[in-house]
Amino acid sequence: MARALWKGSIAFGLVNIPVELHTAVRDSRPRFRMLHAEDKSPVRFERVCQREGKPVAWEELVKGYEYEKGRFVVLTKEDFKSAALEKSRTVDIRSFVKPDDIDDRFFESAYYLIPAKGGERAYALLREAIRETGLVGIATLVLRDAQHLAALEVSGDAMVLTLMRYAEELVDIREYHFPTAKDVRKPELQMARTLVENLVDRWDPSQYTDEYRANLMKIIKAKLKGKEPHLVEHAEPQNADVVDLMERLRQSLQGAGAGGGRKKTTRARKTSARGRKRPRAA
Repeated sequence: MARALWKGSIAFGLVNIPVELHTAVRDSRPRFRMLHAEDKSPVRFERVCQREGKPVAWEELVKGYEYEKGRFVVLTKEDFKSAALEKSRTVDIRSFVKPDDIDDRFFESAYYLIPAKGGERAYALLREAIRETGLVGIATLVLRDAQHLAALEVSGDAMVLTLMRYAEELVDIREYHFPTAKDVRKPELQMARTLVENLVDRWDPSQYTDEYRANLMKIIKAKLKGKEPHLVEHAEPQNADVVDLMERLRQSLQGAGAGGGRKKTTRARKTSARGRKRPRAA
């Protein structure tokens, strides 16, 4: 098992459940380094003091808050610990809410909460209580020198903690202009609905792959062999403003009917946009 990112406990009423935080996702994209074009040597980036013009070692760095242009307040490790309050090692459950009440824009990174030694029974108890109620726990925790809002959910035998954004981090929707439905014609809407319904399927993440990553790896392997890569070409979709919308919808329906869409299976259960209703563990 990989090293825990964080160790602490879940505060559930007067019950404390010792847990470890482990990543629930991994980045599978190829990583690149910047090279000197002339000799293909890796380039090292240095931390340079703007005033002296000299490199600065890691141990000489401090964190500063710029309260005015060019003027800073320096914060120490002790300052960050003080700001973290008392429960710096606690996932403090504040309330339980209905999953569909949470706007998907609030969700960020997902982590597994794994019970530490001695916490297995209490962990299972809380997990089953959350599963039976169908609710989501809303909690706070301090991670990497910052307090985070988080959602506690159940997936199979695991409890998943997803870091969330605070309300002030969401951009107000009123800052942008979105079209109203007044110009949508009924025949167009009916045809669009038919196209949507033809593509209804059960959620199966394994059928979706990162095609961009796959093409990059093909290019890399071809370059290693001194060959040209064979990539699948995708036709660029035309802007709906420059084609007849009804005709484009008809062509889409014909493509879906001729196997252009995914194989249709039993109608999926009604869920929120985030697909938050998960199957119960067997």
